[in-house]
Amino acid sequence: MIRAAVMPAPDRPLEVRAFPDPVLGPGDILLETLASEVCGTDVHLHHGHLAGVPYPLIPGHVSVGRVVEARGVDRDALGESLAPGDVVTFHDVVGVCGACWHCLVARQPNRCAHRRVYGITLGAADGLHGGWAERIHLRAGVRTLRLPAPLTADDVIAGGCGLFTGFAAVERSGLALGDTVVVQGAGPVGLAAVLFAHLRGAGCVVALGAPEPRLALARRFGADVALSITGTPAEQRAHAVRALTGGRGADVVIECAGQPAAIPEGLALVRDGGTCVVAGHYTDTGEVTMNPHRDLTRKHVEVRGQWGTDFHHVVRALRLLARHRARVPIDEIVGGRYGLEDAGRALADVEALRVTKALIVPHRLLSD
Repeated sequence: MIRAAVMPAPDRPLEVRAFPDPVLGPGDILLETLASEVCGTDVHLHHGHLAGVPYPLIPGHVSVGRVVEARGVDRDALGESLAPGDVVTFHDVVGVCGACWHCLVARQPNRCAHRRVYGITLGAADGLHGGWAERIHLRAGVRTLRLPAPLTADDVIAGGCGLFTGFAAVERSGLALGDTVVVQGAGPVGLAAVLFAHLRGAGCVVALGAPEPRLALARRFGADVALSITGTPAEQRAHAVRALTGGRGADVVIECAGQPAAIPEGLALVRDGGTCVVAGHYTDTGEVTMNPHRDLTRKHVEVRGQWGTDFHHVVRALRLLARHRARVPIDEIVGGRYGLEDAGRALADVEALRVTKALIVPHRLLSD
């Protein structure tokens, strides 16, 4: 039997349950879980903020594991050899049809109606499809990726889905060399956006967030300026951005905060003709008030949303991270490691901002 931490229903305590070994079909892979992330999405799941979630649920949508068994699979998604003992991660999306209008015409498979996500829209009744378990059953077609050297499980899960979302947000922004970029939020998504904006050649990166330890990480990841949203009033933050840009405002603003108030502030911080990317609102956090004439039309601003990630974001983000790992302290994002019995405490610590990233290590007996 395989143990897993289960979220039985919204706002219910987590439980550790036992599941039978999965029966593998052709193309399936079984992983021994090395580490799985606890992110803000898991907090939202625990409070029932996402629609269509099939509780009870085994959370954990971004994970790293060691191959135990592979049925007829000897290569990862990029053609690299794959065998028992290899350490891999995987794109957490499965079931994209490749045949609907969104897949074929819009070329936006993240909007495919058949799309399912490990640890989010695949429930415990579907099988071991979440990382908060001793083993993970990868269905045929799930895209796996051997970890590029020198990355470890800690490196990948320290960034977690935030690493890939931050990469996707920077890519979607169309950031040009030398641009001034404001990143709102200093959690895992914001830290990743700071990192990739810096690596893409931004002329100046401004991080807005809290608490101070996260801003210190933002500076180490490439932020030229880091301003506290608790210690610096909004007017002072706006003045600082204008002072850096000759009074114009930022070329690009990337929202990673997940707070409604960040949207009007971001529109105020962007220059005329600039671009705002909204990536932090994966769940419905409420309404905002804005003035379409003042904030959009007169400013001639472009607003882009970023929902989820694709496999190419995973591949390219990890390649960049691997190349620059020696000078990027990605593992310092990890604030604690928790066993399955401590998964509820890990959720509470993430929600209270006591840790930036919590790792579920299923074979761990006691938390840090």
